[in-house]
Amino acid sequence: MSMRILVVEDHGPTRHMVEGALAEAGHITASAPDLARARALLDGGGFAAVVLDWMLPDGSGTDLLREMRREKDGTPVLLLTARGDIEDRVLGLDAGADDYLRKPFAVAELNARLRALLRRGPRLDSPVLRIGQAEFLLEQRQVRLHGREVPITLKEFAILEVLLRQRGRPVPRGVVMSSVWGAESERIGASLEVLVSRLRRKLAGAVPGELLRTHRGLGYSIAWNP
Repeated sequence: MSMRILVVEDHGPTRHMVEGALAEAGHITASAPDLARARALLDGGGFAAVVLDWMLPDGSGTDLLREMRREKDGTPVLLLTARGDIEDRVLGLDAGADDYLRKPFAVAELNARLRALLRRGPRLDSPVLRIGQAEFLLEQRQVRLHGREVPITLKEFAILEVLLRQRGRPVPRGVVMSSVWGAESERIGASLEVLVSRLRRKLAGAVPGELLRTHRGLGYSIAWNP
């Protein structure tokens, strides 16, 4: 599935290499050589992920990361850096990076890490999300309806989490399957339909209409009004 990805990298050859690898994987890219251009592009929105260099001519990529997280921008970010110390990795992750890739890197690893981030979707910063009469406790992997805990399996919660990360946007069935089961097949598709049906029954009455919605020929979404 084609996604729009922002590449922020001041080193021309590396930027072109990353853009070429992403284009070959079927994605659409926009690029920025510095923080100023990156901010302008991010203001327009619409990116599924950001590949972000640590050291840029007008500042640090971690500065941009902190700005994004302060503004509740949960877009997944893969941080690129030549710095290899554990302390540096921790600093980048604490700033809000979702993953970290040390230079020089293989294109195959870049693509693999981005696939994982795209399956995961935007981060959910709040530990508790409330939609209508339903509460989703992300750290405890629990759901409450009208203040009472709803019996829910780990697979069911994993489906909910994939949909919640997309903030009401339809998520293709294949993305849900690969995110929750790690693969796609007719058998897994049948299991997904059963679990979604079960979740609808368990969460009936959370919002007017349906909390979990089916988009024929595409996938599923969850009502979003936290």
